[in-house]
Amino acid sequence: MQWKYLLAVVCAGACNASVAQTAQAQYPTKPIRFIVPFPPGGGTDIVARTINLRLSERLGQTVIIDNRGGANAIIGTDLAAKAPADGYTMLICLQANMVVNPLLYRDLPYDPSRDFAPVLQLTTIAQMLTVHPGLPVKSVTELIQFARSQPGKLTYGSSGTGGSSHLATVLFNTMTQLNMVHVPYKGGGPAVNDLVGGQINVYAGTVLSLVPFVKAGRVRALGVTTEKRLAAFPDLPAIAETLPGYEAGVWQGLVVPKGTPDAIVQRLNREINAILKMPDIQERLTAGGAEPIGGSAAAFSRWIKKDTAKVAKLIKDAGIKVN
Repeated sequence: MQWKYLLAVVCAGACNASVAQTAQAQYPTKPIRFIVPFPPGGGTDIVARTINLRLSERLGQTVIIDNRGGANAIIGTDLAAKAPADGYTMLICLQANMVVNPLLYRDLPYDPSRDFAPVLQLTTIAQMLTVHPGLPVKSVTELIQFARSQPGKLTYGSSGTGGSSHLATVLFNTMTQLNMVHVPYKGGGPAVNDLVGGQINVYAGTVLSLVPFVKAGRVRALGVTTEKRLAAFPDLPAIAETLPGYEAGVWQGLVVPKGTPDAIVQRLNREINAILKMPDIQERLTAGGAEPIGGSAAAFSRWIKKDTAKVAKLIKDAGIKVN
């Protein structure tokens, strides 16, 4: 009787494995949720929607953008961390939720290495230092001079404490010894809206999110945060031309809940790498100062580790803390 029981167990296991393999081979069979841990309108949201222009058609299923902003990307990231590891939840990630939050928050409800599996790096994106048009400055040098003449009076917005826009301005303040006042928001979109409305004076956000407002004359661009000028905006100086050594960029990547089958991770990696090579997608991204990256999941994992070491030093040197 014992051998019959063992045979039944083996057969059941083989059947379950066969069912799982069949399900993975047919993936996807239902809509996929693509979580963006920021409100609509910011640079990360724009990158997600640009990728999604082709992702649904390549996967043969609807991919639904789900904006879950708040708490410096913690709300949306935690939602993704607790989702089933079945390939039907993806998260666009960036420095804020994969690198900065674990360095700043003691009671973070998720752990990047424990809860997520990397799929690939999507982009690196330049940021742009901008001011409200009512501010009487037209260059980085003039901003520095004006801020020094108004100590503690200028305000700068960010997508949240420890976010890329915050770190970019902290670095700027540190190198210029300014004390502009930080006003954190729940994402880049709300920060841009308040910059346009004059509620804040300064904002360093992604080029993707700011270009439409710059072209419309609703905000004034002073410089980009990359080491050199961008080919798409050759007349806009790099901040490093005024502050040698200054550089602050943004990156985006894709992760899925840890335990997602490797076959599904590889499928997503393959499809999105192909999308990033499409001329129309590249044109959309590069026009906004984004550089498509792509590559393997392992390469993205190494990138995150390298960036963590860099950001940890900046946070320590600047004494950044969350309330």
